[in-house]
Amino acid sequence: MEAAEINTDTVHPEVRAHINSLVSALGGLSVDDDDGYKLGDDALEVLRDLKRWIRFYDEKTNRMDVARCLAETNLVGNDLLQILATWPPNCNDNKYKARIALACFEVMVPLTWPIEKDKDTMTVNHHRHMPVLQLAQLGYKRAIINFDAAPILNTAVRVALPSMAIPIGDRSPRDQGIIKLVLFFLRNMAMITPPPGIQYDGDESQISRSATIDAFSYQDIFLTLLTIASNMGEDFRSEDTIIMETIFHIVKRVDSSKLFVTEKALNKEKANELSAAMNKEAAMLRAHNKNMPTRHSRFGTMIWVKRENGKLSTVTGQDALLNTSARERKIDSSKTFRPPRRARKEEMEPKDLGPPVSLDERARQQLRTFVEDFLDSGFNPLFQHVRKSIDREAPHILHEHRSQFFYLVAWFLEAERMRRKAEPSKPAADEVGSFNLVASVLNQEMFITLNRALDRSYSDKDWQQLTTVMRCFTQILFTVQEMTDSNNEDDQEIADNILSRLFYEEMTHDLIANIIRTHKDQGFEYLDACTELTHTFLRILEAYSKQNVDLQVRSRKRIRRKKKAAKAAVTGELAEDGVEDDADESADDEQDAEKTSQERKFDFKKFTQRFVPQGVVDTFVKFTKFYRDLDDSQLKRSHRYFHRVAFKQDMSVMLFRLDIIHLFYNMIKGPEPLDKNSAMFKEWEELAKQVIKKCVRKLEERPALFTELLFSKINSTAHYLEYGHDKQTITSNPRPAAELEFKGAVEQDQQVAIVVGVLLDKSQSDHLQWLKQQLSAAADERRAWEGAELAKAAEKAAAAAGTTTTTTDGDATPAVVKSIEEQNASNTTTTASSDVPPITLCPDDDARRTAMFKNAHLRLLMKLVSAERLAPSLDETPDSVWCFPGRLTSEMLQESIDQINKAEFSPPTFEDGESAADQLRRKSAAAAPRPRKRATFDDDEDGDGLIDEGDILFPMGGPTARKSTAEGRPPKKRQRRRLVVVNSDGEEVEEEAVTDEQAEARARARRLKQLEKARKIKSDMYVHVSDDESDVEKDQEFFKRENAIRAAKEREYGAAGTFGAMNKKKDRLDKVERDLMLGSDDGDDDDDDDESDDAAAEKTNKTKKRKSDEESESGSASDEDDNDDDEASGFSSDASSLAKKRRRTAEKPTKKRRRKGAAAAVVVVNSDEEDDDDEDEEMLDSDLGSSSNKPVGGESNTDTPLSSQSNPNPHPPGKDLEVLLGGADDEDDDVVAKAPAVRSRVRARAGFIMDSSDDE
Repeated sequence: MEAAEINTDTVHPEVRAHINSLVSALGGLSVDDDDGYKLGDDALEVLRDLKRWIRFYDEKTNRMDVARCLAETNLVGNDLLQILATWPPNCNDNKYKARIALACFEVMVPLTWPIEKDKDTMTVNHHRHMPVLQLAQLGYKRAIINFDAAPILNTAVRVALPSMAIPIGDRSPRDQGIIKLVLFFLRNMAMITPPPGIQYDGDESQISRSATIDAFSYQDIFLTLLTIASNMGEDFRSEDTIIMETIFHIVKRVDSSKLFVTEKALNKEKANELSAAMNKEAAMLRAHNKNMPTRHSRFGTMIWVKRENGKLSTVTGQDALLNTSARERKIDSSKTFRPPRRARKEEMEPKDLGPPVSLDERARQQLRTFVEDFLDSGFNPLFQHVRKSIDREAPHILHEHRSQFFYLVAWFLEAERMRRKAEPSKPAADEVGSFNLVASVLNQEMFITLNRALDRSYSDKDWQQLTTVMRCFTQILFTVQEMTDSNNEDDQEIADNILSRLFYEEMTHDLIANIIRTHKDQGFEYLDACTELTHTFLRILEAYSKQNVDLQVRSRKRIRRKKKAAKAAVTGELAEDGVEDDADESADDEQDAEKTSQERKFDFKKFTQRFVPQGVVDTFVKFTKFYRDLDDSQLKRSHRYFHRVAFKQDMSVMLFRLDIIHLFYNMIKGPEPLDKNSAMFKEWEELAKQVIKKCVRKLEERPALFTELLFSKINSTAHYLEYGHDKQTITSNPRPAAELEFKGAVEQDQQVAIVVGVLLDKSQSDHLQWLKQQLSAAADERRAWEGAELAKAAEKAAAAAGTTTTTTDGDATPAVVKSIEEQNASNTTTTASSDVPPITLCPDDDARRTAMFKNAHLRLLMKLVSAERLAPSLDETPDSVWCFPGRLTSEMLQESIDQINKAEFSPPTFEDGESAADQLRRKSAAAAPRPRKRATFDDDEDGDGLIDEGDILFPMGGPTARKSTAEGRPPKKRQRRRLVVVNSDGEEVEEEAVTDEQAEARARARRLKQLEKARKIKSDMYVHVSDDESDVEKDQEFFKRENAIRAAKEREYGAAGTFGAMNKKKDRLDKVERDLMLGSDDGDDDDDDDESDDAAAEKTNKTKKRKSDEESESGSASDEDDNDDDEASGFSSDASSLAKKRRRTAEKPTKKRRRKGAAAAVVVVNSDEEDDDDEDEEMLDSDLGSSSNKPVGGESNTDTPLSSQSNPNPHPPGKDLEVLLGGADDEDDDVVAKAPAVRSRVRARAGFIMDSSDDE
């Protein structure tokens, strides 16, 4: 019997004995003092001993024996509350009573502490004691909040008031502990609720939420919470989470929309809810009455149903006799799907929320008053401080505090919106706006915390916390939307700023799309939260993007350059290895900036495509399956999504699945349809009708849809079903690594050593080993091939010599050996050029193949050992094949191996601490040939069709026959042309600047002339044999025509008598040159000494010879002949007067004047009369800093067509006058050069250095 009693006892007898003795020593009721409680002599020490037992026995050993004993003795109700009642409110100066009260709370706080079930730490004692202790805690709460002798909650606050009155800087750790102890006690009272699955014997109304709120309001606990919350951060710091927990357990699961309505409106709303529930029940009964059992249902019924394939199915029950659809439903209901057994998952619904709470009218008014006061004074300080504690991950922040924070923020934001809707009165000018009361959760710091929590909870698969975060995000969006719709301009501006910050991060967009797409089985609360967030986010983002067309988002694509740099650190591609990449990237800066801006521009239509995939559709389908339990707002949310997919985005094929079509049909025509009195019934009916109609049409258009109705659609399948063709995608080929070059001129072996040193410094010796293996294998293969060729040559030589005899030692005869050596020597130079097969390089893995494409140093080393691509004419890809060409002999390959080995064992060293990588640089884009940069007025790319490569008979260029004598001569300085005009007053002024229309017309004329020049050029490479044949008659006609032209020119210039005789040509030439070229003041002095004549003649010959060299280089002699003929005809016949006028022009300084008068005569003060593009380009490419005019006595830098002809005969027949005119014109330049040199102003246009002559 005793053994049985010991076995049934749940607590050790010694522990029970010690606890019972302590409880009895604490005190008891006294009969003498009006049934009052009488403390024992050592009551304070007894309370401290009980605290030690709880701490050192239960908590240290993870047992609940002491708590179970104290619950059985009813210590709280019989002793502790009675002791607290002995401390009256007016006796605050009694320190002993205060210490006794503090000791009582030190015992009650661990007894009322929430009991948590931790599977990892639970023992047998936990399973034994937990149900009893949970019921005991309910008894504690009922006794505390309903104790009539004294306000226990108010007494707890009185215990902490002395510590709270001390400034925060002067508080001791004991004061901080007392404050937290009291706040934990209040938290425990608000937190204790009837646990699910346990039947409470007492009256639950005494421990309900309404009773708790009434006790908190009556005993001024709400005022205490408001005081601490409003001073959070100033007088209180680490108590923020305790206050937040207390408020959380007071307001959780309370419908905030019912707080701010009148009692009459609330009663009406409850009546409407009751009426709706009754109508729903009546509809269910009507549907059930169709198949309700009759009085014959006691008889069994079994029928056979003949199916379309001839098989018979057995169906039982009288409901199968109603109609065909009933029988089919009966058959379908008998098909039971038995999925594989899986481990039971945890409850996905929030555990700490519980069922919805219904408050009585008194508690509702009390809670409403507290919520209003808290929003007005305590919301911003408390939640701002809690948010900062969460951000810095303070030690007192637990995991559940994050969820409670976001839940309370969402709850109070909704309460504030409901209060604003119920009380639309505008605040006065001196009052704080309603949106300012919640400003602490509408700043950028809060958005960062929100996004971080959203991402972390999603990554950690913490669905409960993610649900609260999504609720908070949704309520923030609702609040900002109300700010946008308000009449206050400041609120509208703030709301616009908030939305721009919320929508700026593309990571938020991606996260919301992923959350709704990856829903699986997280429960209805999670499903409701994610669908509500998606619906609200899309709706507000669409409205905001329409108002802000240039909405920008921060995309992840901005960090591509960082990723590229990180990748280059591995492959050795970029500047950190001494490679300079600024040269080629600077040319693409503008294009890169434009691309980045375009990528960051937000496109709402493109963004909504992320909510079309089948995963998102399935999430909303799961949500819609609860249509009988959804309210109108939830039905509207689902309806708007399906409407957007089917009609706004034209992706109705995503809804063409049998279960979705069946769901839509059942919602309207099924056995349990939507209530026709619902506000959403008509919209759902129209949606189902249109979707089914589109499905039928698409089935006729795409027969493949009959099969796809059974399956979900991927993007490619959906695109094909919608548009009838596969989606075309364009992929860009990757670019190989940039080419490298050496900074200085080094030998081949030194180049190999530098590259090997770079690879060794980058710890990429595996690339060296692989390349040496490839070289070794190639050398062996090439050596074998050469041996085979040598054997073939020996056989041929022996066959040619007619003998194959060998000596007794097996060696070839001397004749054969000599023949082989001769054949081998003859083939030495031809072996490399013969059809020798190349040897390919075989990468050993994908990493090596990637390195061959992306590692710039490995590619440089491969090129140094003469490796090349097998198909160099094609664009290089990562799969391109590299090979050793046939021109490489085995000795050359072995030499490359030796160079690598030498560099590997003795790496090169450099001065000034430089590394091998410092000897390399990226091959600049400037080193490559580039097209000439065009000015802004050039319109060569307008596509006017003036220059067509196909119309040119022969391309420009080619070898030009010339006699060059300019070797070793310093570069000549070209004079700049200055265009001046002579007005009606005889004054010379500079011509006005060329307008855009004139520049365009001149450019078009230049292109036409360029085209004509290209068509006239006939290169020597296209000359045929028939061109060498001579025709005597044509030659005679040609010379006759030339003589006629010469005679006409002599008559025009009046020089027939002067230059008629060929033997006096040189003397007359020299005399005219002295008059026109040397600029003599005495125009009548025609007789000079012989020395001057000889010097002038020698100078003239040198000038003509030099001009012939320059003109032969320009390659445009034939065109300039024509131009010169036209220009020569414009000169005055009076050569003397022209010379005088030019002397006058040269003597006075050149000035820039404007054009005066419309009929001004144009005089070019330079010898270069033609407007030639080739010379313009030559001037731009030459030394831009050279002066336009040479000093007095200097040589002219300009050419004339006639004087520059390349002809070995200095005086061809029929060309005397042309040479004279060309020489005279050239000599005029020297006359101009006598004047003081006035440098023409260099101007800049469109990025090029321009001269005044370029405006012509």
